[in-house]
Amino acid sequence: MVRDLIATTKPGITRMVTTTALVGLGLAAVQAALASGMPSVSWLAVAALSVAVGTALAASGANALNQWMERGPDACMSRTQKRPLPAGRLSPTTVLRLGVVLAVAGSALLWMLSGWAPAALAAVCTVVYTVAYTPSKKVTSLSTLVGTIPGALPPMIGWSAATGGGLESVIGAGSLGGWTLVALMTVWQIPHFLAIAWMYREDYAKGGFRVLSVDDPGGKRTMPAIWWTTLLMVAVTLVPLATMPELTGWLYGVVAVVSGAAVLRLALRLYRQRTDANARKVFFSSIIHLPILLLALVADALLHALIA
Repeated sequence: MVRDLIATTKPGITRMVTTTALVGLGLAAVQAALASGMPSVSWLAVAALSVAVGTALAASGANALNQWMERGPDACMSRTQKRPLPAGRLSPTTVLRLGVVLAVAGSALLWMLSGWAPAALAAVCTVVYTVAYTPSKKVTSLSTLVGTIPGALPPMIGWSAATGGGLESVIGAGSLGGWTLVALMTVWQIPHFLAIAWMYREDYAKGGFRVLSVDDPGGKRTMPAIWWTTLLMVAVTLVPLATMPELTGWLYGVVAVVSGAAVLRLALRLYRQRTDANARKVFFSSIIHLPILLLALVADALLHALIA
């Protein structure tokens, strides 16, 4: 039962969301240290714990609520019908209660330890994911764009927590780096999702989801969308060089260009040859590309801090 409860929180997605929030926290903390000195170890530990646990709880709750809402469609799709709810191993009431408790606990913890702004961002992620994105998947393919919001905001949770947790932390001049990460996460998600949606387009059709690939059996719209959004993503990966010059330099720039070129090559191949195998390569390359970028960002920021 414990394994099934954990499965409803989509641990893989939760780990990614939590990691991006911690990257936002780390980069903002390094930026602040370069500007006004190293923060205390105790403060940094509390901030990291708050962001890690609070974001993980909120994301887990949103994912559980998503599985509760989609238990019917999940039962129709081969790749999801073995999940705990459609398989009948958990009751819908149990998962609903779990989702609500985790989502509320995550935002509450962030509020108490990091400020109201990180908590509000976590709450927005939960609300958009459950109230806007999940229902809209059965209505329009534009739901993919709506779904990028809860996936993109977590870095700003960490950034806000590291810069005071108030209004200034999300709209002040010092928040530009955080919003750059949000932009990067936004455009990264689109080709990533469109590739997996193409691979499982028949499954999505069975579930009644109106993703782009379901309404585009020949790929005449899906493949250009993947190519152009991949091109946009690679362009956006270079933006941190302009918005966070004190944290980035040749290390991040080289990694962004080289890894971006590799992903573009695979996206172009998919554009020319619309096969599931090529879509799978784009999907997995996006999974590899993001951690490499984030690792390069953090490494370059630490390098700048050491040099300074």
